[in-house]
Amino acid sequence: MKTEDETVQIGTEGCTGLITLNRPEALNALTRPMVLRIGEALTAWEYDPAVRQVLIRGAGERGLCAGGDIRAIHADAKAGTTASLAFWRDEYRLNARIARYPKPYVALMDGIVMGGGVGLSAHGGVRIVTERSRVAMPETGIGFVPDVGGTYLLSRAPGELGTHLALTGTAVGAGDAILCGLADRYLPSDWLDEFTRELAGGPVAEVLEKFHGATPPAAPLAAEREWIDHCYAADTVEEIHRRLLASGLPAAREASQTLHAKSPTSLKVTLAALRRARGLDSLERVLEQEYRVSSAALSAPDLVEGIRAQVIDKDRRPRWSPAALVQVRAATVERFFAPLGDGAELTFP
Repeated sequence: MKTEDETVQIGTEGCTGLITLNRPEALNALTRPMVLRIGEALTAWEYDPAVRQVLIRGAGERGLCAGGDIRAIHADAKAGTTASLAFWRDEYRLNARIARYPKPYVALMDGIVMGGGVGLSAHGGVRIVTERSRVAMPETGIGFVPDVGGTYLLSRAPGELGTHLALTGTAVGAGDAILCGLADRYLPSDWLDEFTRELAGGPVAEVLEKFHGATPPAAPLAAEREWIDHCYAADTVEEIHRRLLASGLPAAREASQTLHAKSPTSLKVTLAALRRARGLDSLERVLEQEYRVSSAALSAPDLVEGIRAQVIDKDRRPRWSPAALVQVRAATVERFFAPLGDGAELTFP
């Protein structure tokens, strides 16, 4: 087993601080020690005049980060313990810090970037995707709700694209990631090593000018905006389902089938979280809301069952409780947003 220092490699090359997530065998899934180590590096570099910018990347060929270590979260939820709360508290604070970091924070979003991987990258100032990028917030498929500031990002995507991605958990490529505001630059994957070497010698803005010739792939969702915006503008998940089926479009029907496989409770809580996030004025306020939601999800039955079905037993046959949207009461949804009490909330200055 790797030590804490080995799971996140910290170093500098020239004027750039380098963070390398180093659990390729687990698709660089995040643990609390990894989160804390990243935070320590950001603190050291913030006050180091020799470091002009920071770059985060993932070891291996498969991706930056597939998210939090959900096996550990499953064990925690199944045992009725609360170690995950400490992990989320530290992770969400790191997400906010990345968004406010005073030096350029460059994220190489190559390969799989999901859940917590989005939190480590999409709040950065320079977010680079490649032809291999697959970016997603797939939480509704494991009985959870998009977090790490995901409801902030997706609630601010054009039209209802973010609602579509949050509810279905659909993974998008480089073009759609840029369209939805999850990334902003495209580089072919075989340029990344040279790009990283160039960063050692100069500021990222100047380096990007040397790599400006790459044209991003198409954004397929751009052509789907009409039905997505109409269907997902509905006030309830049930009405979204109805509109998707009534549209008669194969893509909409496929989206409806995708929703049918997700946790009914997670779908309703996710829609409520997105709508509320639109009315909150900062990432920090949204993260505070997400912490309440995640805390409630930890003790709800669908999180344990969803991870069991998708990751532990891999039978892909979750038994959601309740099993149908109509059975999820409004009071159940509201419970996810209830105050946690003195000393239990995540708060930012």
